[in-house]
This record gives sequence, structure tokens and C-alpha cells, in this order.
Amino acid sequence: MKKTVLNAVVSAALVTLAAAPALAQTGGPGGAGPQARHFAQKQHEGQRGFRLPSERIEARLAYLKAALKISGAQQTQWDAFAGTLRKHAQEADQRVQKMRADGAARREKGAQPTAIERMERGQTRLAAASARLNETLAVAKPLYAALSPEQQKVADELLSPRRHGGSRHRGGHPRA
Repeated sequence: MKKTVLNAVVSAALVTLAAAPALAQTGGPGGAGPQARHFAQKQHEGQRGFRLPSERIEARLAYLKAALKISGAQQTQWDAFAGTLRKHAQEADQRVQKMRADGAARREKGAQPTAIERMERGQTRLAAASARLNETLAVAKPLYAALSPEQQKVADELLSPRRHGGSRHRGGHPRA
């Protein structure tokens, strides 16, 4: 019994220590960013944070635009980039809603997808992700070229995809 309580206390302390630097960095200089404030407000109100991708895209775009210090001369390239990200967020909303509906239907039937169905879904997801990346790259290149060297350094940090040791859904272990 004492060992279980001690393990729980140690685990909680480790999680707190591990999360502190990440929480401190999320706001950047000057405190929490708009996404963090929105999430905290929703948590305080008893709601889940961003339920759909489109709920966070405007905050993300505002943050990126401010951090990159987009000038009037760069506005055209920025608008194309932002429009593409907004479109992708709307498409992601539709995918999330479909996935939720499909999951509910499967749970009602008690049916699980077969291994082949899961692989085919994965293949479809990867092909769609590749198409989205190609589209984003097509609008990001002109924007990046229009940025000053200082802005490009910021873009290199903020626009590069983050990988945290593999899959988010399996404790950081890559899938086979």
C-alpha cells in the first residue's frame, strides 16, 4: 500500500517536472500565447480545449504572422499561405467529424475493422497527408523566399514539423 502511494507521488512529481519547461516555452517571450490562453479559458469553463482543428487555426495564424513580422510587401504570399492552412483545417474538421460518426456506428454494431481495412485507411490517410503537404509547400516556398534572413530564421523554427519520438498515440514508440 505504501509503495503504491509512493509510486503515485513520485510519478506525479515527475510529470510536473517534465511538463514545466514545456509549459514555460509555449507562450514564448511575453507570456502565454493565444492558443494557451484559449485552452486555459476553456479548461476553466469546464470544456475541452480545441475540439476541432478550425478552432485553433486563427490563433495559430495570428501568432505566426506576429512572430514573422509580416510586412505589407509580404501580405500577398502570407494570404495564400494562410488560406491554404485554413482550408486544411476545414477539411480536417470534416475528417474528425466523420471519424467520430464512424466510430460511434462501429461501437453500436460492436464491429472492429479488419487488419486490411486499417491498412487501407492508413494508406488513404498518408496519401491525403502527402497531397496536403505538397499544397502547403507550394504556397510556403514563395512566402519563405519573400522573408528577410531574420524572418527566415523564425520561420525555420516555427514552420518545421515537430516529431516527438514517433507516434503520439503509443507512448512515443514508433509503429511497426
